[in-house]
Amino acid sequence: MSYLEIVDLEHGLFDPEVMKTKGLELQERYRSAEPFPHIAIDDFISPSILDLCLDQFPSERDPDSRTFDRNQERYKTSYNPDYLSPDVRAFFYSLNSRPFIQFLENLSGIKGLIPDPYYLGGGFHETRTGGHLDVHTDFNLHRPMNLERRLNILIYLNKDWRLEYGGGLELWDEKMASCVQAVSPEFGRCVVFSTNDTSFHGHPRPVNHPLNAPRRSIALYYYTATWNDASRPKTTQFKARPGTKDVADWKVRRNELINEFLPPVLSRPVMRAVRKIDRSAKKR
Repeated sequence: MSYLEIVDLEHGLFDPEVMKTKGLELQERYRSAEPFPHIAIDDFISPSILDLCLDQFPSERDPDSRTFDRNQERYKTSYNPDYLSPDVRAFFYSLNSRPFIQFLENLSGIKGLIPDPYYLGGGFHETRTGGHLDVHTDFNLHRPMNLERRLNILIYLNKDWRLEYGGGLELWDEKMASCVQAVSPEFGRCVVFSTNDTSFHGHPRPVNHPLNAPRRSIALYYYTATWNDASRPKTTQFKARPGTKDVADWKVRRNELINEFLPPVLSRPVMRAVRKIDRSAKKR
């Protein structure tokens, strides 16, 4: 039996009445977790829905896909739900629905959560053999909606996976001194966690499945209307693990320095100009 029951398997819809109370029994466990509020829930969703996601997992990039192949994130591709089949699309839309938002609010204690209809950075994620995602904190501003990022949800699609195959989700302490939790990305497991300036996480150990199977997941992010003029936008902040050969992202460090030493009224136009220069450089 799954933790969240779906009343319409064809479209992945949740029972609104049941979802009003779901999550409350896990709230204390979520809030007290170390190194920051999080929880891993096994058998989260009906396996038939996740099997459908696997069966229809994209084999080609869509117009909004992004592929990363650099020192900090290697062999990773994201796929936007809007280009999936109607049944899988309906499931993603259900994860942005009011009943599911109520579950997340009950679990996290964060009220006023807002889903992302743009799926910025979200959707299906796939990391191929040799790929990894270094430890980082996430971008904190949803620019099209001017919202503050508050919550991540990951649902894993990897059958018969073990931590020794790499790709385990690591949660690090705020001083980046040690990994406090390591979660194997096993089929049907869901991880929910709060995001802020010290919620360091990633899957830095390269994917190395014995059958060359990729690491696959569903990723969605949720926001609140708490962004204000005093807030400072940040992109993904990669951090090197101690005693490793992790490579710092100097472009991010440059942006950090601009935001740190310039007041918002000056840093915003400077950052706009810097992003324009970066985009021009990519086109060359």
